[in-house]
Amino acid sequence: METTQAVGCHADGSSRCPTPLDAVLERLRCPLCHAAVLRRDGKTVLCQRGHSFDIARQGYLTLLSGRRRHRGDTAEMVTARESFLGQGHYDALRSTITAFAAEYAPRQSRLVADLAGGTGYYLASTLNALPQACGATLDLSAAALRRASRAHPRAAAIGADMWQPLPLASRSADVVLNVFGPRTPGEIDRVLTGGGVLIMATAGAEHLRELRDRLGTIGVDSRKANRLRHAFGGFVEVARQPVRWRLALSRDQVRALVDMGPSAHHIDSDHRARVVQELPDTLGLTAAVDVVVLRRDTSGG
Repeated sequence: METTQAVGCHADGSSRCPTPLDAVLERLRCPLCHAAVLRRDGKTVLCQRGHSFDIARQGYLTLLSGRRRHRGDTAEMVTARESFLGQGHYDALRSTITAFAAEYAPRQSRLVADLAGGTGYYLASTLNALPQACGATLDLSAAALRRASRAHPRAAAIGADMWQPLPLASRSADVVLNVFGPRTPGEIDRVLTGGGVLIMATAGAEHLRELRDRLGTIGVDSRKANRLRHAFGGFVEVARQPVRWRLALSRDQVRALVDMGPSAHHIDSDHRARVVQELPDTLGLTAAVDVVVLRRDTSGG
């Protein structure tokens, strides 16, 4: 199993990254052969076995391989998400995630990896709390990566499939963020450093229930919490915070909320439009998210 040494963005340990991608390059690995030595050659990144990957004009690097079962968010979904989050509706959640990172991340953290991180909204705030760390948003959506590449001066954007082995070297990430996204516990365990932490946010049973009733979507499975505990059986919980708040949204804001999430993939657009049009001028919604901090169990018990 390959490893990486904990190094800063500069040899002197300062937080000024030459470029975000250059700063995290040594903590990435080839998705084809899993070689952990990557180097940059102009607009291309090469592994030691000759596999090459392009750097997009917007600055993000795509590390994808093989056929993909899942599709990334569309440009319309990403635009809706950026609009909705930019209005501060999920600030309570972002603040909780940021506080947990400041409180539980290893001292001198060097890399924060945001899995299925979208536009980098949560990563940017976390990096503000960890001034010596650089970050990487990993996402499948090119539209999201274009925005994530400019989310923070110390954040790189990497095209990756969360259902495949992560293009991160083993023991490379001091903090892993996972906010509403898919997750593979074995890969998270592999990439976390010895004292690293996973900060995970999942929807509670009541999350957006008023809107789910109108759209006819399936609610949160009551067995989800037990499944997560089993999946992360090799981790210990070091902190948990149920985050609950009320949203007062206009029709346009509800439209953005619906269009930015999985409903945009699974529910007919005409049905979504009719539901939104029939809403009152201001709709009250329950926001309920559980945020947990996990660390690898080293007790040997």
